[in-house]
Amino acid sequence: MAKLNKCSFCGRSEKDTGLLIYSLDGYICEECVEQASRIVKETRAKKSQNKKLTNLPKPQEIKAYLDKYVIGQDAAKVALSVAVYNHYKRLNHQDETDDVELEKSNIIMVGSTGTGKTLLAKTIAKMLLVPFAIVDATVLTEAGYVGEDVESLLARLLQAADGDVKQAEKGIVFIDEIDKIARKGDNPSITRDVSGEGVQQGLLKLLEGSIVNVPPQGGRKHPEQQFVQVDTRNILFICGGAFDGIEKRIAQRLNTHVVGFDAARNVAKLDKSNMMQYIAPMDLKSFGLIPEIIGRLPILTHLEPLDRKALRSILTEPKNSIIKQYKKMFEIDGVKLTFEDGVLDYVVDKAIEFKLGARGLRSLIEVIMMKPMFEVPSTDTKEYVVTLDFARQQVENANMAVLKESTEDK
Repeated sequence: MAKLNKCSFCGRSEKDTGLLIYSLDGYICEECVEQASRIVKETRAKKSQNKKLTNLPKPQEIKAYLDKYVIGQDAAKVALSVAVYNHYKRLNHQDETDDVELEKSNIIMVGSTGTGKTLLAKTIAKMLLVPFAIVDATVLTEAGYVGEDVESLLARLLQAADGDVKQAEKGIVFIDEIDKIARKGDNPSITRDVSGEGVQQGLLKLLEGSIVNVPPQGGRKHPEQQFVQVDTRNILFICGGAFDGIEKRIAQRLNTHVVGFDAARNVAKLDKSNMMQYIAPMDLKSFGLIPEIIGRLPILTHLEPLDRKALRSILTEPKNSIIKQYKKMFEIDGVKLTFEDGVLDYVVDKAIEFKLGARGLRSLIEVIMMKPMFEVPSTDTKEYVVTLDFARQQVENANMAVLKESTEDK
């Protein structure tokens, strides 16, 4: 009986494995090759991650990267770039013995819907060398109620760090829709505010820095799971929210502060089309954020409302612009896609009319391109031109007037 060759690592025989690779001194099966490959990749990833932390991207380099993907919003870009750069510096020098202790500066971005808050966070995640997680505050509730605990925010970060607690403790968390957990009324005793002030109180321990018990699988569906302790002192928190209606509070505050003979002149100096630029921490307090939360988000920045020029640029200029994406999709099918003069201007005008912001541009283009995307792949067409008349007809057929009415009601 012939002797069967065996893997020199696991001992599997030739008949028990699909592939047995041999050399002069031994054998190795395909399962051991795959496992060894995973070990090498994980080891290299950890080494490269620790090594790259020494090559800190400067604030101007971070902003330059953001400029490739996001149009405008220079104030928010600068604030984000500085916050991330300072976060890197803290990570590299936190072990040094010095009388001066570097504290993190959590940041909050305020801007109307469709101005690019989430896009900024997603874009900056592409170049980060630390674990990054984007979470939605709308799903959070107090413990004991349907929803997720605030600790689930860190579970997402832990997953982004592949379960490495030390790496997660150096990460960055973007909390979207932070305005949705604002206190619902001045008197919290009237009703149980399970997704408002109670959640804000829960977030305090995360923002200020403490050791938190985190369910590694997230949520409340696995009560038997072992908790993982995560220290949040070195986790940078970036918050974003639309704060719909806060402009009225800003205007009210500015008007009450303007007194004396120069009152009318000072009011005239205000840019009423962009009241968000005058936002102050006291406006967040009047909106419903508790003072403790505001104090732990020391950097407050705003996003400018997108004008017609900015919306037009968003369609074509960024590296991953909407138009470039559609042209690429048609190019894969061997079709050259072009847009007639006036189509993009028409899309921008409709987005402004419906008050949809940059998010509406994608929806409108999708409505216009649905029919061509359905029909063209089944034809021998090599070039497709989107005309203004066709675009107008598709939008009108989609009954976009309903969308307009819904936006006007808000």
